[in-house]
Amino acid sequence: MDRPFARISLGGRRTAELWCEDAVRGLGRRLGARRADVVVTSPPYNRGVAYRSYSDARPREQYLAWVGAAADAVGGVLARDGSFFLNVGGSPKDPWLPWDVAREVGRRFVLQNVIHWVKSIAIDRGAAGRGAGLSRDVALGHYKPLVSKRFLHGAHEYVFHFSRRGDVRLDRLAIGVPYQDKSNVARWRRAAGDTRCRGNTWFLPYSTIRVRARDRPHPATFPPELPEWCLRLHGLDRVRLAVDPFTGIGASGVAAARCRVSFVGFDVDPEYVRVAAERIRSAGSRPDGVRPPAR
Repeated sequence: MDRPFARISLGGRRTAELWCEDAVRGLGRRLGARRADVVVTSPPYNRGVAYRSYSDARPREQYLAWVGAAADAVGGVLARDGSFFLNVGGSPKDPWLPWDVAREVGRRFVLQNVIHWVKSIAIDRGAAGRGAGLSRDVALGHYKPLVSKRFLHGAHEYVFHFSRRGDVRLDRLAIGVPYQDKSNVARWRRAAGDTRCRGNTWFLPYSTIRVRARDRPHPATFPPELPEWCLRLHGLDRVRLAVDPFTGIGASGVAAARCRVSFVGFDVDPEYVRVAAERIRSAGSRPDGVRPPAR
């Protein structure tokens, strides 16, 4: 294939390119001299998920070797001061999987931050304090119910932030949160107004869907807000190109379109790429552009 599956205008000279091919072979060939300022992705987790065009049940050694090859491909295109955000989730029976993946990628990069993506959380009214204004205990977000007398529901995944040397400067307040205790605004010298660093725990629930085949036609996705926060954290003023080697149905491309950042994505399944193109085109046509982070 000499042309991308789709090339979508995001305004100005910014575009989103989608390639229907294996990113391990395609990254260097398609990007050429272009450098990725941010790579944000979520590869298959090797947990037997029913993808359309990929076998998600390899022997562990083969899977980790494949992860290493993908990391090598990312290393060939990542800018010197780029960020590589890698989302991986484990399972109750295999909690070491994300860390095995991180250790393999860590042979090529420095692990700069470990972010906990919380998909569901229960908050007790008393623990939240009076300032939260809760009238009752609340349970927020979605999780996959687990019928077990041994294990707890899995309500979080990891986002590993890698860089080449571990010294990438971040725009921490771009996804900051207000101080709950306003006295801290004056107490801390480094307080930038009423905003503080969010920290490494991000609560980002999935949107409720009514018909999975129509609203989320992919067995393993993340919400666009997750890659959007990654782009913002790196610093939008330093992101000329974002890349996702495992695009799926385009959440990272949607995030890039919202942030008005050029994007290149790869996936081996033509149906997923087709859906991704539709979603990115829709996001890119909206005039609102960059949005404030959810609070």
